[in-house]
Amino acid sequence: MADSILVSLDGTQHDADAPFLHADDLAAVRGDGIFETLLVRAGRPRCVQLHLERLARSAAAMELETPDLDEWRGVIETATQAWTSKHGSAGEALLRLVYTRGREHGSAPTAYVTVDAVPDRVAAARADGVRVVTLARGFSIDLAASAPWQLLGAKTLSYATNMAALRHAVAEGYDDVIFLSSEGAVLEGPRSTVVAAYADTLVTPPTEIGILESTTVSAVFDVAAREGWTTKTDVLRPEDLVAADSVWLVSSVTLAARVTHLNRYVMPVAPDAARFTDLVDRAISVDDN
Repeated sequence: MADSILVSLDGTQHDADAPFLHADDLAAVRGDGIFETLLVRAGRPRCVQLHLERLARSAAAMELETPDLDEWRGVIETATQAWTSKHGSAGEALLRLVYTRGREHGSAPTAYVTVDAVPDRVAAARADGVRVVTLARGFSIDLAASAPWQLLGAKTLSYATNMAALRHAVAEGYDDVIFLSSEGAVLEGPRSTVVAAYADTLVTPPTEIGILESTTVSAVFDVAAREGWTTKTDVLRPEDLVAADSVWLVSSVTLAARVTHLNRYVMPVAPDAARFTDLVDRAISVDDN
């Protein structure tokens, strides 16, 4: 992590190669915490307010101490400045907020920000799209409402299932995953939200069925609605994705990766695919700081 930036919530920059977490931090032993991942582009973190609002919602769902969002905003700025001072502001970086319950036997919460280079996979996904396999997530679309302790709408550190799904996809010759509910409804990707485009209409699954609310999709839909697109949430099934003009996996860092294959089906190349990627690029450039 020699090129990484690590800043604790009090604004102190730490050696990213030195030990930082206690061995009994509940993030390490139980995944008991939350996180957010932001894109830094041209020296500026994107969609900060949307990410901070989701951090607060996740904290409430986890019954963590209410985060001071102004304090988090300050450490985001400190970490971004440290990165750009070291690497310049021409490229992109991945900025992550981490907030845990603290140590197992009691302590203040652990809170810090890291900044790293964007993974190599991001450029390939943006340029070439992704081959996607659908996998069963193992729960009904009714579960979120009946079992709030499942934390289906919170961005928690418990990502073991998501990472296992991605490894399985790669082993089967795919790049990414779209999870399906027990009824066969489209949920989300392990690290993305599904958006289907039908001419001038954009559709994404509703958060009420047990998926994470996407900061990037929120930003995109706001801009799209102002520009005359129709935007809506609706329950989608795999056949609805096949019928779409294009299908996208949208996330904060990759932004928009077009689904080129859905299971064994080769998705058509939409002639106006660049229109959607341009919309995403402009949406995350709206200044919400």
